[in-house]
Amino acid sequence: MQKHDGVTFPDFDVSHRMAVYVHETMLHEFPLGALAVRSHVYHDHPTNPEAENESRYCSAMSILGNRVVRVEDPRFLKTGGTYVADIELEDAGHAVFVRTTAAAGRITSIDLDEATQAPGVIAVLTAADLDLSPFSNDKSDELRRYPLASTTIRFAGEPVAVVVAESYAQALDAAELVWVDVDTTDAVTSVAESLTNEVLVFPDLGTNVVKQGSMGAADDVDFSECELVIDLEIVNNRMNASPMEPRVAAAQWGEDGKLTCWTSTQGAHPARARLAEVLGVDEDDVHVIVADVGGAFGSKAGPGPEETSLGAIAKLIERPVVWAETRTENFLAMGHGRSQLNRVRLGGSADGNLTHYQIDIAQEAGAYLEGAAFLPYMTSIMASGVYDLEHARASWVSVATNTAPIVAYRGAGRPEATAALERAVDVFAVQAGIDPAELRRKNFITPSAFPFTSPMGQVYDSGDYASALDLALKNASYDDLRAEQRRRIDAGATTLLGIGIASYIEITAPGADASDDEFGSIEVGDDGKVVARTGSTPYGQGHETTWAMVISDRMGVPIEDITVVWGDTEEIASSKITGGSRSVQLAGSAMADAADRVIAASIDHAAGILEAAAADIVFDSTAGAFHVAGTPAKSVGWAEVAQATEESVIGVSEFSQTGATFPFGTHIAIVEVDVTTGAVTLERFVTTDDAGVLVNPLIAEGQVHGGAASGIAQALYEEVTYDEYGNLTSSNFADYSIPGPTELPSFEVTLTETATPLNPLGAKGIGEAGSVGSTPAVQNAVINALAHVGVAHIDLPLTPSKVWAAYENALAASPM
Repeated sequence: MQKHDGVTFPDFDVSHRMAVYVHETMLHEFPLGALAVRSHVYHDHPTNPEAENESRYCSAMSILGNRVVRVEDPRFLKTGGTYVADIELEDAGHAVFVRTTAAAGRITSIDLDEATQAPGVIAVLTAADLDLSPFSNDKSDELRRYPLASTTIRFAGEPVAVVVAESYAQALDAAELVWVDVDTTDAVTSVAESLTNEVLVFPDLGTNVVKQGSMGAADDVDFSECELVIDLEIVNNRMNASPMEPRVAAAQWGEDGKLTCWTSTQGAHPARARLAEVLGVDEDDVHVIVADVGGAFGSKAGPGPEETSLGAIAKLIERPVVWAETRTENFLAMGHGRSQLNRVRLGGSADGNLTHYQIDIAQEAGAYLEGAAFLPYMTSIMASGVYDLEHARASWVSVATNTAPIVAYRGAGRPEATAALERAVDVFAVQAGIDPAELRRKNFITPSAFPFTSPMGQVYDSGDYASALDLALKNASYDDLRAEQRRRIDAGATTLLGIGIASYIEITAPGADASDDEFGSIEVGDDGKVVARTGSTPYGQGHETTWAMVISDRMGVPIEDITVVWGDTEEIASSKITGGSRSVQLAGSAMADAADRVIAASIDHAAGILEAAAADIVFDSTAGAFHVAGTPAKSVGWAEVAQATEESVIGVSEFSQTGATFPFGTHIAIVEVDVTTGAVTLERFVTTDDAGVLVNPLIAEGQVHGGAASGIAQALYEEVTYDEYGNLTSSNFADYSIPGPTELPSFEVTLTETATPLNPLGAKGIGEAGSVGSTPAVQNAVINALAHVGVAHIDLPLTPSKVWAAYENALAASPM
């Protein structure tokens, strides 16, 4: 809970996202807890023949690959984190934004008089008072967005004014006294509606299409030579990230004319750049501090419009200002994820050779072009998945609607690609009369083909998709499940069994097409302890533990003697957004490189202490000491080396990775469907996930759990909805269904290791893998349970009413 002057507001949901948080951050405290692991199996699949003998891979290291408990957790569990809302700024004003209740129209007037006179009010401000630069990612005149709307309203919840008062309660009361008159116009609230262009969100643009593109084959795929073609329309439902901590920020100007902003975000320097741009100041005049982040999932990739205005507000009132949104505001205005309408066609031979695929993506942008600028691109680059398809094409349009903007959400375009393709593969299997597992195995890219260039131009680094599928099938007892499924059908049971498979691949560190990096430095103190500075920003992933493990393994320094510093633009030279499952392979490799450079830079110092030639000095990573080759009895440790030089003992990474990495796996969902009610129960969830070499399998398991919980929730429960007038009808957890631990089974997780040759750790990303494979696995399972009566497809989410209706309609349509 957050408290503002005695008024308490909920900022944590204790449901599915809480389950995610428990798994991703506290798994070691409860190894058999809410979403416990039944099995942990690790297999090495080195793709480089020399990899087994190279010490740079984790499998050869002494600490990495162990189930080391997280060093962050005692602070979170015992004393609590330090979040932005916990920071006390003297004489701070409390900001509450006034939001429009209309979804579309022109602002005719904003009456501030009553609010200005309300008790405790410091200021009531509009866009004219703040004079800010555009906020939107797209700076074109037609699509430009400002932090506060001044003339045109494009979605319900858009901020139009801000009240600042001595207390939060006073600001909230005064905000109710601001009267906004809007000359309303018709709203468009769905992708299908938007595509007709009957109602235009940006009339000056002349169309609702705000971005478009294509990838793969130059023209539409010709399916005429295929013996079997399936054609399917797939809805990828809109979701809300629902972080436990909604957006919170604070701003204060110093006597030196510099602005300090405290924020809950995924990258300090990107936030600084956006704040400086909107405020019209130099980046060097903005200091950003990222406090502990209570969940993000992509939704906090950068500061929102409200946050970018705080600096201007603080300057006008000549006082610090703090802002914390309520849960309803979070639903209204933070931005939502997913929301695609996809048409897919898959073709091949009657005996199951898949050869042709096309996906036409209609991505909802919402009222402004934010995530929709890149999300359909991310769907397109992964459109062909794990299959060796001869002909494939992806085309996309992003269309505006009078709804909250679409932003990144866990997986950011990649889960949508897998959801479409894996659904299509299952439909093809049914029509061809082929087992869905066999159809997948028959069409996988083979291990000998790597590095493999996909039809979308992506160079897959390594993979063994058939092994992942076979291991998942074995762990699930697939043949036994099929036998039980048939037994229930033959017995006329009303509780039916469904088995759903999804074999996935995703791209991690997707910005690394040319090269990508992350800042990393290591400094050794006179006491031999280490301060590591990283550009990565943790928000639940366990970075402090992971980077300490990498450094400890390289340098022989105990983990407890390593302090990881992050999230402060005054302390860190640079940082990027922590997203795209990039951290271990880039920031972790930067830590490894920085450690190697510290060791190399210390050889001369150690040689001087030992009175030996530098060429004769070796470093023992197990002991954390330097000695003359052949005489380990006489050695010097890090403290002695640091004390022997007047200069800092420091190493700064120069590592960069050329090319993205491509984790993969297979998820199998086993569901029971009660055909009398349509209720779905997820009985088992079996996964094989491969993210290259694992630094810490315990943390990797937590990431799989969190992602899978998110994907399962999309399949069965969660959907952001609007009515025809643009009113949000899922503005709280009473109307937006999130599962808790009791709705999810114990996950049966198997982790395999297929090393990538692209970085010194051999690591790929795993933070979003669970969300990529889980949704289509569950959707396929539910439909599979009802396939024998003719149910071919059900749109997400698979609510009881949809499932029951599909079953009843199929029965009614079947011949007597």
